[in-house]
Amino acid sequence: MSKATSPRMRKVRILATLGPASNTPEMIEKLFRAGADAFRINMSHGDQASKIALIEAIRALEKRTGRSSTILADLQGPKLRVGRFADGKVELITGKAFRLDRDKTPGDATRVELPHREIFVAIETGARLLLDDGKLVLRVTDHGDDWIETRIEVGGMLSNNKGLNVPDVVVPMAALTDKDRSDLAFALDQKVDWIALSFVQRPEDLAEARLLIQGRAALLAKIEKPSAIDRLEEIVEQCDGVMVARGDLGVELPPESVPPLQKRIVEVSRRLGRPVIVATQMLESMITSPSPTRAEVSDVATAVYDGADAIMLSAESAAGAWPVESVAMMNSIAEAVERDPMHGDRVHFTVTLPDPTTADALAEAAKNIAHTVSAAAIICFTTSGSTARRVARERPSVPLLVLTPRQETARRLGLLWGAHAVFTKDVESFEAMVAKAKRMALRHHLAKAGDRVIIIAGVPFRTPGSTNVLHVVRIIGDELKGYGG
Repeated sequence: MSKATSPRMRKVRILATLGPASNTPEMIEKLFRAGADAFRINMSHGDQASKIALIEAIRALEKRTGRSSTILADLQGPKLRVGRFADGKVELITGKAFRLDRDKTPGDATRVELPHREIFVAIETGARLLLDDGKLVLRVTDHGDDWIETRIEVGGMLSNNKGLNVPDVVVPMAALTDKDRSDLAFALDQKVDWIALSFVQRPEDLAEARLLIQGRAALLAKIEKPSAIDRLEEIVEQCDGVMVARGDLGVELPPESVPPLQKRIVEVSRRLGRPVIVATQMLESMITSPSPTRAEVSDVATAVYDGADAIMLSAESAAGAWPVESVAMMNSIAEAVERDPMHGDRVHFTVTLPDPTTADALAEAAKNIAHTVSAAAIICFTTSGSTARRVARERPSVPLLVLTPRQETARRLGLLWGAHAVFTKDVESFEAMVAKAKRMALRHHLAKAGDRVIIIAGVPFRTPGSTNVLHVVRIIGDELKGYGG
């Protein structure tokens, strides 16, 4: 149950990836103290057993601090790779021909095995094949059932098992590999809060994961394939959250295409009411340097001005030399942006029109009333978190205190813009709701005597999706007297 914890007044959330540089309880707590609101566990590296200690450390931190912890397990997804070479590596010469086929014989400068049958089915003449994170580029000139002829457009050294990207066609591969299914089952057993699905190409890719999760965690779609952009709104509608995964997106698209796409993904996610994370290379230089470049600072600031729910650190906090400093720097940048008097105006450049529902109408009204009467906070009672997401979509100028009787709801809301989620006892009546809202606003230092707060909830209580009450109250000085929970 809830302890009296002061919320972070910063509204954008920070998601820190854990790894070799941050895999001890002491380091995890340092990252939290520096500003991390949620933790990403990358299932691509290490074994499952090593993840248990990370999860236990995060949950122990939750007990010590009284603040709900949020854990995102990021599945690896299908990895496309070429085969091996007789000499371990070859040099591909620009302008020469190069063949990919199903022959397992070690390759040379003219050919190599491509063990993924799905690519041969989908490939088209004129499509590009990108090798080793886009360092080498092949153009398909002809293809058959088990061979692909290409012309080398950008050559270079290529070694065994290097990665392959196919940006110009939709490859009919299952979004979940056998490894992903095993990692997903493990993550659910460990009661993580979010599951991130990699390389989503179409809304159908989310179906199997959704079926396996069965509501035990929230599902996040990583947008890192150009094909996903073609059906972006459908994908966003089918998931609980979105990540702008700029790593592979930047490999498969020209670099200049990524910023406008980032803004489009953030805009669509916000409009449809899904938390959206901007990720990859945000403070990349801090892997080896104690300070970022000015361009990186501007990059982080842009995501905050655009109203992203969360910004993420990858190798900076997982494997870099300055993990705590990276989180502290991201926190400082975000706080500075949110202090800018123009921040509120810029966040509302994205128009989020309410759906024709009572809940959306009340969420929009709560934002407007908070501004008009200079309320100290909006206090939201919710079971599933839906009401909180609706209010957060409006990007109110005041803090959002979320009170929920479900611990899993409080934890999942750790990626939601502006939300301070508290796991606490449910209320049984309207009078109890009002009294509790006042007490919790005081206990969590979001209001003081004389302040107005706005309460939004659903009656009857314990009925998900019944948001139908908006109430404005003023706090008096003795609201905490006799409070026991």
